[in-house]
Order: sequence, then structure tokens, then C-alpha cells
Amino acid sequence: MATPVKRYIPENSDPQIEKFINCLMQKGKKSTARRIFWDAVEAMKKRTKEDPIEIFQKALLNATPLVEVRPKRVGGAVYQVPTEVPAKRQQSLSVRWMVGAARERKGARMADKLALELLDAAGNQGGAVKKKEDIQRMAQANKAFAHLAK
Repeated sequence: MATPVKRYIPENSDPQIEKFINCLMQKGKKSTARRIFWDAVEAMKKRTKEDPIEIFQKALLNATPLVEVRPKRVGGAVYQVPTEVPAKRQQSLSVRWMVGAARERKGARMADKLALELLDAAGNQGGAVKKKEDIQRMAQANKAFAHLAK
């Protein structure tokens, strides 16, 4: 009989980390998602001398959008109206963009792709930060329609 594999589960994990792991999870495989995340943390630890959890927090902060555009129909025309993003949606968007950008990278294992994306986002680069900047640019371009927001 094979001995079960000891999985690393921190005692008092940060809720932000747990949310990230849940968004990383596919097909209900939470232990795989947890392993990918903590392998990415180890990879970040090897690449830099900084605390990887601080890098993770900084990366999420850099990918967090403050404004977004929402479609608003006025008299047959649809305007893209810039609105502020609620705090809970800010977190979910930044996590979703971070995981999506890591998945889009080609080549390496998912843990390595995630580590690279987190390091890039911490340095204000990468796919998630680019997505945030594109949305901010779109909101800036449509600032003329801000008066249509409720």
C-alpha cells in the first residue's frame, strides 16, 4: 500500500492567497492548485531575495483596476461609461487577470509561468498590468460620457 503524499497547507493562510488558489483551481483539483501556487512561491524565492508573499501582494495591487467602462444605453446608442470599480470586484478582476495572463504564457510549467507573471506584475509589467492599463486608457478616452453614470 502506497503512503499518502504530505501536502503543504499553511495553518493560518491569508484569505487573499486562498482566494487566489481557488481561482487558480480547475475541475475541483484544489490540491493541484495549491501545489502550483506554493511551487510558484518557491520559484520566486529562488529568483529574488525579497519575500515572495510581499511580491504576490504587490503584484495584485499593481494589477488592480480603479475604473472600468460599463455599457449604458441612451436613446438607441450604447455609450461606454467609465465607472469606479467596487473593492470586491477590484480583487476578483486582478486575480482573474493574473491567472489568465499566466495561463496564456507559453512553454514552462504552470508554477513557473505564474511565478514569472507575479514577478512581472510586481514590476508593473506583464499581461495583467497591461490589461489594467488598457481598461484605464479606455475609461480615460470615454471620460466625456461620465455624466451618464448613475
